[in-house]
Amino acid sequence: MTTTIRTLPLPSGRTMPVLGQGTWGMGEKRAQFDAEVAALTLGLDLGLALIDTAEMYGEGGAEAVVAEAIAGRRDDVFLVSKVYPHNASRRGVVAACERSLKRLNTDRLDIYLLHWRGSVPLTETLEAFATLKQAGKILDYGVSNFDTDDMAEAVAIMDGAATATDQVLYNLTHRGIEWDLLPWCESRGIPVMAYSPFVSAPPALTRLLGTAALKAVATRHGVTPAQAALAWLLHQPGVVAIPKAVQPAHIRENCAAYDLALTPGDLAELDRAFPPPRKKMPLAML
Repeated sequence: MTTTIRTLPLPSGRTMPVLGQGTWGMGEKRAQFDAEVAALTLGLDLGLALIDTAEMYGEGGAEAVVAEAIAGRRDDVFLVSKVYPHNASRRGVVAACERSLKRLNTDRLDIYLLHWRGSVPLTETLEAFATLKQAGKILDYGVSNFDTDDMAEAVAIMDGAATATDQVLYNLTHRGIEWDLLPWCESRGIPVMAYSPFVSAPPALTRLLGTAALKAVATRHGVTPAQAALAWLLHQPGVVAIPKAVQPAHIRENCAAYDLALTPGDLAELDRAFPPPRKKMPLAML
């Protein structure tokens, strides 16, 4: 059964699904290639049309996995990739994008992101993005791992409607962006893409999913703690979640979490267990 995922408007007027699939960790081992392709394919079949990847993931290996999964159905996919900071010069961005397009076997990206800020002047990177957009190689562009000051600078450099999104670490245990970055983006109609919605890996993942409050909320709804954590994230305004999964059961659970409606009581209980920030905090990154 295919789930119809709601979308958020981008500053450009285009829209982006609020729930998709991440690929961090894919494309690193040849023996897992077929299983990873099957995972993304299943997600697409279930309605998870957004796929997020990067040239960094498996040094292009993840993009090769994505290419196989989207073959013959590119028009049904919302495709996001990212450029390394050391490739973010005016010429470097264009060349890196061409390599990503070749690996992905597509003529365009829906959004192209600067993976994190490096030594190349931001103006140079954004101007290269604008050139790629004008050429139709990318339909929108944005950034990743940018805090509020960085976002303000990016918006000031280019037309305010040019920066499509900011992809950052955001989950129940990392809520710092709620102090300033999330409301700043929301007020400007810029969606925030949340990576690692379940933290990352043990032991942090185990601590999150084993938290009594999260388990209690999950039990009340007859779902897993991971589904409850993802539903909480999808409840946040202006947020897009991109969980990565390879096991079919986990992909189906992620998709099912979209329909989970948490109650005000659930949200209050999770706030007590995972308090929102009470001051400005450094931007969390993995």
